Amino acid sequence: MTAAAEYEAYVRDAGGERCIRSILVANNGMAASKFIMSIRNWLFERFGDASLIRIVSMATSEDIRANAMHLHHADSFVEVPAGANFNNYANVEVIVRLARENRVDAVWPGWGHASENPALPQALEANGITFVGPTDKAMFLLGDKIASTIIAESAGVPCVSWSGTGVRVEPDASGHVTVPDDKFAEACVTSAEQAVEVAERVGYPIMIKASEGGGGKGVRMATKKEQIAPMYQAVCDEVKGSPVFLMRLCTGARHIEIQLMADKKGNVAVLSGRDCSMQRRFQKIVEEGPPRAVAPETLDQMERAAASLCRMVN
Repeated sequence: MTAAAEYEAYVRDAGGERCIRSILVANNGMAASKFIMSIRNWLFERFGDASLIRIVSMATSEDIRANAMHLHHADSFVEVPAGANFNNYANVEVIVRLARENRVDAVWPGWGHASENPALPQALEANGITFVGPTDKAMFLLGDKIASTIIAESAGVPCVSWSGTGVRVEPDASGHVTVPDDKFAEACVTSAEQAVEVAERVGYPIMIKASEGGGGKGVRMATKKEQIAPMYQAVCDEVKGSPVFLMRLCTGARHIEIQLMADKKGNVAVLSGRDCSMQRRFQKIVEEGPPRAVAPETLDQMERAAASLCRMVN
């Protein structure tokens, strides 16, 4: 049996719906390099042929001038507009166009850039291209800070007090949930006056956050009533059009994340956790895994809760 035939049989026997033979890597730098090397190593170790999957990379003129490593690992690369990432790696239209032009079976977005934009898996699915990642629905439900907290509370996960405390959603017959617009709106804060009311109810210190913010953008900490209104407006101005919510600040807490892998058949694997507490300006600097600061029984509870959330959004 040839390596290609063995690979196709492996996918078929594992219940796979599509044998991926070509991938567009919609990322650059270390993310792209690690992904490509991992794919090559796995293909060689499992089937004896590292070239079974054709890998196409994206590259800006800056990447090309820097002789970026991921360009050497890929079979080929296509140049994309330079500048900020909304011109290239975060541009859904550009990614989908390149995927079609290069006739790839799948797109791998990596992390950052367009990896958490539900519009990307939507557009790829419409063009018959596999998105290597969660569905657009699952991405929104667990990626959006408001929707994910509503679901977490509904699943019985302990949550700090916030503007959506008490908002619940019920799973359907299959155990899956969605967050209707009216429930989502209940957890949002839409005016400076309402923000003051919520802060007085929830308590101080309190965080004012844009659900579509990230990387230190769209977040403010208030310690007294007089700060709420101007900080609320600052958050709205910083991430225009984003829903806003308020959440009690846990002082002295650690930032622990749980890593998961799931498939379309409802199987969820908990890989481990990591401690991302070392931050500057709300940006992670060092990530430590596994997290040593968490008691084993606590980490076990967190892992089970994370897996439960993953299954609830299918």
